[in-house]
Amino acid sequence: MLPAYIEDVQTWLADFHYFEDIKVRFCETDLFGHVNNTVPFIYFEQVRASFMEQSGLMEQEVEPGVIGMPVIASLHCDYVQQAYYNDKLSVGVKIARVGRSSIDMHYVALNGDEIIFTGTSIVVQMNKNTGKSIAFNNEQLESLAVTVK
Repeated sequence: MLPAYIEDVQTWLADFHYFEDIKVRFCETDLFGHVNNTVPFIYFEQVRASFMEQSGLMEQEVEPGVIGMPVIASLHCDYVQQAYYNDKLSVGVKIARVGRSSIDMHYVALNGDEIIFTGTSIVVQMNKNTGKSIAFNNEQLESLAVTVK
């Protein structure tokens, strides 16, 4: 059963344009031989970071004087099917919504055409000095607009 944030699975899947192939390692499985329930969050992080770097959304955080940095405010996973050692998953990420200082992201892991798990996150731009959210600037909003399909 798919979660409520997926109204039409084909339309939802068609909006994904960034994927990475991930082979399930033995150390990511549990006593029952399937992927441990904590591992999808590592996969989400891997594709999210790569996607944000390639989209120009993480390139300024380390520059002197830049005070904004992305932080995860919420992260959720819905387990649809099991994955096992040596499975080759295609893990995708997309931006579902852009707010003033946050973005909602969706994730999917596919084994062939089968959905294994899905997920959502909210990434907030935070002020490094105050710990409070700060609005995206025009350059960031332009970069975000290009990534939303």
